[in-house]
Amino acid sequence: MRQVAIISGKGGTGKTSLTGAFARLSGRCVAVDADVDAANLALLLPGEDTSWRPFDAGRRAVIDPRRCSGCGACLEACRFGALEEVAFGVQSDPIRCEGCGACAQVCGEDAVSFRPNRAGSWTTRSTPWGRLVHASLGVAQDSSGKLVAHLRREARQLAAREAIDLVLIDGPPGIGCPVHAAITGVDGVVVVTEPTEAGVHDLTRALGVAEHFRLPAAVVLNKADLNAEGARRVETVASRRHVPFLGSIPFDPRLPRLQGRMETGLALEGVREATVACWAAVEDVLVARPRLANELVVVEGSHPPS
Repeated sequence: MRQVAIISGKGGTGKTSLTGAFARLSGRCVAVDADVDAANLALLLPGEDTSWRPFDAGRRAVIDPRRCSGCGACLEACRFGALEEVAFGVQSDPIRCEGCGACAQVCGEDAVSFRPNRAGSWTTRSTPWGRLVHASLGVAQDSSGKLVAHLRREARQLAAREAIDLVLIDGPPGIGCPVHAAITGVDGVVVVTEPTEAGVHDLTRALGVAEHFRLPAAVVLNKADLNAEGARRVETVASRRHVPFLGSIPFDPRLPRLQGRMETGLALEGVREATVACWAAVEDVLVARPRLANELVVVEGSHPPS
């Protein structure tokens, strides 16, 4: 089973658009929308979802008013401001509570218990191009990395059960915890960028994350014709880091309307040919992984995972 993550150092580069197109070109894959804070890959891979299932992460304190004496010891122990005095004793704020357990340690009345924290929900979808695993992180929840890791486990198990050889991961933007959860242990990382100052800067950051985790990486330039100088800088960054440059995709203002109709750039002349060429380059990297892992793909100064 091969796992490929598509990431970007910043939002808005076209990462999800490219993942949707790649999923269609792959023939059959398990796609994972790892951008659980703002999941939208489902818009490009229409199909029928199974029932949504809860995802619990962490815990939250609950104060039993029948036991609470109102002594205030827990108020002093809590460092997150999650407890407040009320008419019947003390009450916990589930938004602020971190589930650390300090309140339970100091409570002499055994009035503190804990309940699982509902962090979000997830589901799977059948599409004409395989399966999609996607989720919705709850409001004010901070367990995005755990939810991403859960989605990836489900995707691998689903791929194994259905004999699907490819898992495509639409990663979150940026370089934080959910990105780490999305790319750890994958066979390759495709970094999508744009020819802007921010795009070049955040491309460098994303490649640095791939280097840190010793993952093979490659670059795709989206909206390439908007800025010729920026496009040259992107290619220069890839060259200096000895990272394969897989290709360029032109900008087309018609794309947002197509996406609103659950279509991808494959429906646009020019964009289609460039996207197909980029996917062919990704497939070449995957098929020739043993050779490329030693010669081309690995970011300079790193080593491929064994």
